Amino acid sequence: MRAAEVSETIQIPDDVQVDLEGRKIIMKGAKGTLTRDFSFAPVSMKLEGKKLRIWAEWPRKKEASIVGTLNSHIKNMITGVTKGFTYKVKIVFSHFPISAKLKDKTILIENFTGERSPRKAKIIGNVKVKILSEDIYVQGTDLEEVSHTAANIEQATRVKRKDPRIFLDGLYVYEKSEGMEE
Repeated sequence: MRAAEVSETIQIPDDVQVDLEGRKIIMKGAKGTLTRDFSFAPVSMKLEGKKLRIWAEWPRKKEASIVGTLNSHIKNMITGVTKGFTYKVKIVFSHFPISAKLKDKTILIENFTGERSPRKAKIIGNVKVKILSEDIYVQGTDLEEVSHTAANIEQATRVKRKDPRIFLDGLYVYEKSEGMEE
């Protein structure tokens, strides 16, 4: 039996400005601006003052679940433009000292397990990367861009064809938090 309507209402904070053009959301806050197009989703959206309502009428199971998914994406956008997101990546090595450097929109990981050529990790979108001695801070307003960049860094140093319990060298995400450190 299907429900007549599945809906979610999101309260928008006072310091966030939201524009809705069809199913495209433009959000402005203290940390920046985010734009996201949800035109693929079979749902309806309406901005009512400082509340954003998302609903689907007579939804099937997947359409009903999309309402909750969009609710989470929009809440992450609100958090992004008000606080931002930070992922911390630790450089771990036992024998060969690994170093990381920024070059344009890539991170060069040098001397990983004694390799001569540096490994490269791509920086996605408008993400700021700070490299300290043994830590890398990945910061930004878009959670997907920040997490994708951190995943690229972690995957660039994946150890293949060796026992991962013994070869622990690499770059690993060790903390995910809201807020951007200046």
